[in-house]
Amino acid sequence: MENDWKKRLGVVYSTNPDFKFETDEEQEIKTPEPAHQVLYVSLDKKNRKGKKVTLVEGFTGSTADLKELARELKSSCGVGGSVSEAQILIQGDFRDRVIARLQDKGFKVKRSGG
Repeated sequence: MENDWKKRLGVVYSTNPDFKFETDEEQEIKTPEPAHQVLYVSLDKKNRKGKKVTLVEGFTGSTADLKELARELKSSCGVGGSVSEAQILIQGDFRDRVIARLQDKGFKVKRSGG
C-alpha cells in the first residue's frame, strides 16, 4: 500500500472509534460503448496565432480511454496534439481523416463548425 499518511495531512484527530477517513478520490468513470457516444469534430483557429487544429469534443468516459483515443488519432494523422478539458486537439486540418477513423471505431460523428 502507498503512503496513506500523506493523504491525511491537515486532518484533525478524531476520538470517535467508528471514524473512517474518506479520500476525495473520484471513482473511475466507465466508458460507454462507441455506438452510444456522439462526437463532434470541428476546425478551430481561435487564439492559436492563425494555426488550425482539429477539435474532437463530446467524449464521455475515463481519462485513460480519452488519452488512448487521442493517441490513436494523432498516430493515424501523423501529427501531434493534446488532450485538455475532455477534448482532443489534433494539429492541422484533419477533419475528414479523423471523422473516418472515429466512424471505423464505431462512434457516431457529427461535423460541426468551420
